[in-house]
Amino acid sequence: MAQVLFVVTILVLGYALVQITQGNLDRLSVKSGYGFLAEKAPFELGESLIPFSAGDTYLRAFVVGILNTLKVAALGIVLSTVLGLLIALGQLSPSVVVARVCRFYIETARNVPLLMQLIFWYALITASLPRVKQALSPMPGVYLSNRGLNLPSLDMGGAGGAVALALLAGMIAAIVLLMLRRRIAISPWFIGAVSILPALLTWAASGAVLSAQMPELKGFNFRGGMAVSPEFLALLLGLTIYTAAFNAEVIRAGVLGVPKGQREAATALGLKPATTMRLVIIPQALRIIIPPMGNNYLNLTKESSLAVAIGYPEVVRVANITLAETSQSIECISIIMLVFLTISLTTSALLNWFNARAALVSR
Repeated sequence: MAQVLFVVTILVLGYALVQITQGNLDRLSVKSGYGFLAEKAPFELGESLIPFSAGDTYLRAFVVGILNTLKVAALGIVLSTVLGLLIALGQLSPSVVVARVCRFYIETARNVPLLMQLIFWYALITASLPRVKQALSPMPGVYLSNRGLNLPSLDMGGAGGAVALALLAGMIAAIVLLMLRRRIAISPWFIGAVSILPALLTWAASGAVLSAQMPELKGFNFRGGMAVSPEFLALLLGLTIYTAAFNAEVIRAGVLGVPKGQREAATALGLKPATTMRLVIIPQALRIIIPPMGNNYLNLTKESSLAVAIGYPEVVRVANITLAETSQSIECISIIMLVFLTISLTTSALLNWFNARAALVSR
């Protein structure tokens, strides 16, 4: 009964809050509602995964912002995990120099505010790197200048988007099959085939066009290939380096949490140190590592909103521009909250599922 009263009280308070807010907006003659999402947005966005130009709807602009947020968050999670693992293993190295260097990295990266790091990397790229015509080329086809990074890319004859969607569908199907493995015997090879087969079939159905595009300097900028903007590069560097410092400490703690007897038993069986770490220590450390790593991943995703300081068009920047154009602050802020809440809950659900798979099952 008390729980019912609590829920009713929350609903009544929520309804009253909405009515008061609506009354104040009407009194101030401020538009409300989400109808503005269908109106034309009079601005351009620096980069997007889907076509966008001035005159498209605000809704499409928000989709572009959300995709940009997901792109930098996904890459940041992968890169910070790999770098964190290397730094953690470096700290556990018998070499005093390597361990001290890794420790210095952790103390430096995690004690400098992320916003300062983003501004530092952005200033370093735009002010210190050479102009386009004097771009650095560390290897053939790769150019680094004050306009960002230019890399070779694959041309699939306009079917790249369809192939990417098919690959995403295959990955989702593979995850579902992985969840069913405890109930049904499914070969890992079959799951691997399911994950890539839709993409291969889509690519074959589109004519199987595949060629490499190399960036070439034409006029005042590079043409062809894949271009990474200075804003995206600075944001990715900042998020990766900052989060990797925290990930390294989590991974180090997880490795040290595995009983010494496990390592000694593996050594007694004749396993080499690298094999022991890969097959014995890391799998057991995952049970300790996954929960705090989930918090780090959520923080990385939310901290991507700091990109507004360097002009990367993620969802918060798109909302800020939209707010300036439409003056609908409550709606724009609610969209930001809904987007980050959805991403955080989805990430938490995936990590909880993975944590349950890695946990010991008592028999």
